[in-house]
Amino acid sequence: MHDPAAQRVDFQNVLLTGDGVRLLPGAVRYAWPSELDLMARLAGLRLRERWGGWRREPYTASTSGLYVAVYEHAGVAAS
Repeated sequence: MHDPAAQRVDFQNVLLTGDGVRLLPGAVRYAWPSELDLMARLAGLRLRERWGGWRREPYTASTSGLYVAVYEHAGVAAS
């Protein structure tokens, strides 16, 4: 179940084995890049790089399904 207002996804994994069925519930809460940037800034960090994946693909808000953000201490000069 997806709750966009709470930015939460609740799910149920079903494991079928010779011993029977096991239900493994789970939940994730996601954050938008702008939220992470704000949390980082409040913690004294700044965005150094943002990619659209682990292979450093370009990030675009409209097409990237995931993102990787690298933050650094705000007092450190970017290299």
